Amino acid sequence: MAIDSIAKIPRLYHFTDRSNLQLIRELGGLYPIAELEQKAIKVPAPGGNQVSRDADAKNGMGKYVHLCFLDTHPMEYVARQDGRIKNSIFLQIHPSVLQFKGVQFTPGVSNKNGVEAVPIDQSDALIDWEVLYTRMEWKDPEIYLRRQRAEKCEVLVPCLIPLNLIGNIGNG
Repeated sequence: MAIDSIAKIPRLYHFTDRSNLQLIRELGGLYPIAELEQKAIKVPAPGGNQVSRDADAKNGMGKYVHLCFLDTHPMEYVARQDGRIKNSIFLQIHPSVLQFKGVQFTPGVSNKNGVEAVPIDQSDALIDWEVLYTRMEWKDPEIYLRRQRAEKCEVLVPCLIPLNLIGNIGNG
């Protein structure tokens, strides 16, 4: 991803339940779920259900912290509807994480069949910058569909995201 593209991104987001904030603080940040499981750390209110976690493990997506471009994501909605998340918060992540080694991008929900991850530096052409960061007419069906697709995109970080890069961790 080019430096000018990174400059377009005011922040990234990670959704979680507020009941997880204390653990995130104790651990010093956000870890990939596979690493938490390896360390036998139980997340109080995981966002993913067993099917989602199995798909993450099968596709290698459990080794990443999952981020999105907007403070909305269809998987957060599903997690709330299913009752896995009762009091959600979208943690604000500094875009400098895009420069971490091994960051990937998916043009859709990462554990969905057929969605392939690409290195973040190859993602510019796959990101609909206009619909993400420009005021548009959301009632237009075509624009609405573009926005829905953009909401599903994920940035995958293969390591700890430290607390100092989480803007609103103290507000939970």
